Amino acid sequence: MSVCPPYAPFFGFAGVASAMIFSTVGAAFGTAKSGIGIAGLGAFKPELIMKSSLVITPLRWLHPSGCRSGVRVHRSCAGYAIGFVGDSCVRAYVFESRVFVTMVLILIFGEVLGLYGLIVALIMNSRATEAGSCP
Repeated sequence: MSVCPPYAPFFGFAGVASAMIFSTVGAAFGTAKSGIGIAGLGAFKPELIMKSSLVITPLRWLHPSGCRSGVRVHRSCAGYAIGFVGDSCVRAYVFESRVFVTMVLILIFGEVLGLYGLIVALIMNSRATEAGSCP
């Protein structure tokens, strides 16, 4: 058996495709969930809409762009996390304005998932180049 079986590219590209799909779905879900929360906030306190739009801003970098699979899978998780946290915190922000700083800190922890994916992707890439390529 050779080092690289003939079906290896199929599984590689299937992993990349599924990671792109999950990343896009995660970012879209997070944007929709946070947007619903901000729309609900606008019904009660319209002056807080621009300040709470900070929740949707981190989701922009979650859109897939030429990165490795590990980053995309973690971006999917970060999209879900930011969606749930953003929706809940924006709804709490209607009643208590002191929750804003806590909301920003929790969103930062959600964004860290994407950075963990970047670190994993860089490690995987360096290990793959050390191992050599298939003939």
